[in-house]
Amino acid sequence: MNKQQLKDLIIKSIDENRDKIIEVGRGIYHTPEYGYKEYKTTEAVANFMKEELGLEVEKNIAVTGCKAVVNENKKGPHISILGELDGISCKEHKDANEIGASHTCGHNIQIAGMLGAALGLVKSGVLDSLDGKVSFMATPAEEFIELEYREQLKKKGEITYFGGKQELVKRGYFDDVDMSMMFHSSDCGDSKALVGPESNGFIGKKVQFIGKESHAGSAPHEGINALNAAMLAINNVNALRETFKESERVRFHPILTKAGDIVNVVPADVQMESYVRARTINGMIDASERINRALIAGGTAVGAEVKITEIPGYLPILRYRSMDNLFSNNLVELGIPSNEIIDGGDFTGSFDFGDISHLMPTLHPMVGGVKGALHTRDFEIVDEELAYIVPAKSMAMTVVDLLFDGAKEANEILADFKPVMTKEEYLDFLNKYDKTI
Repeated sequence: MNKQQLKDLIIKSIDENRDKIIEVGRGIYHTPEYGYKEYKTTEAVANFMKEELGLEVEKNIAVTGCKAVVNENKKGPHISILGELDGISCKEHKDANEIGASHTCGHNIQIAGMLGAALGLVKSGVLDSLDGKVSFMATPAEEFIELEYREQLKKKGEITYFGGKQELVKRGYFDDVDMSMMFHSSDCGDSKALVGPESNGFIGKKVQFIGKESHAGSAPHEGINALNAAMLAINNVNALRETFKESERVRFHPILTKAGDIVNVVPADVQMESYVRARTINGMIDASERINRALIAGGTAVGAEVKITEIPGYLPILRYRSMDNLFSNNLVELGIPSNEIIDGGDFTGSFDFGDISHLMPTLHPMVGGVKGALHTRDFEIVDEELAYIVPAKSMAMTVVDLLFDGAKEANEILADFKPVMTKEEYLDFLNKYDKTI
């Protein structure tokens, strides 16, 4: 069979199983779980891969998560298709559960799309005609939240890193992978999809301002007000904002997780969390160092101690145009006009898939079918065909493009590729920003 015949078989298989793909996406949507707690979601994914596709599944690859591999005996390149398991906190959303968790991140769509791509590749029978391995990996803990819980897991030795893909890299799950792909849902307005997004990376921070308690009414002069230190620190950072390069798209967005104990005691323990985001690694480092000085100065002004715990966050996402072009061409083949596919996008949020893009060629398009901003009460799935089915088909078809004819396309991409970081350099970078100042 030629390449087009293989793609036609994939499309036919996915169309015949459309309801199953959407059903698993809907089910995960209604059972959101936070990172490293995705037990039900892991089970749902593993059951689909075992029962529907007959695959052997490795579960709990990083506390949660799972992986299956097909074409294991093929000698060609290894492509991994990823989907993210976790939900986000958005208690204002109509479908949030009792603890405020929801899939306003669209990760349920990713997972269903990944499973749809797996179904298309497996049930169509095209794998025998492809020269390389394919893995399907459901990854945990993309949303960088519940840091105290993750710190507990780290202290117990269950994880090293707070991000799921970071942890999987450390555990060796990408060691034999040559290329990776996944997609994200996004409200694309009048368009249907976007390829080649740019994003910020970030360094996480937990900041403790340590003062001295005293009676707030009768003896404030005997205390050291840690809340005042935190307020000054935030204002200090605000004074820095005009000094950051516009091209770096720097963001600092703190929250106070503790602002005191009781109203008539001068706050002696005030705690803050934030990210320092920027468009490049050097920009992240520069902004982080400057912001640290501003935070410490807030404490110095009132005589408070400042303790800054840095947490390795995510790297900016890198673009690989050859991969983007294959995906775009498949979208067009599926009936999406080329003028409804946006080329390039500017996202000041962060994806842990950015880390993977520093290690290997990657594909990370944004596909519509939803409206409303991510992580907000307005997020809603409005077109299940576009949200779930189209990206499933296009990813599976892109795998055919890469691995057909002796994996010619994949090998050409890999021949010209040099990673920005080796695995060892990447882990060294993470460890450098896992410290307390």
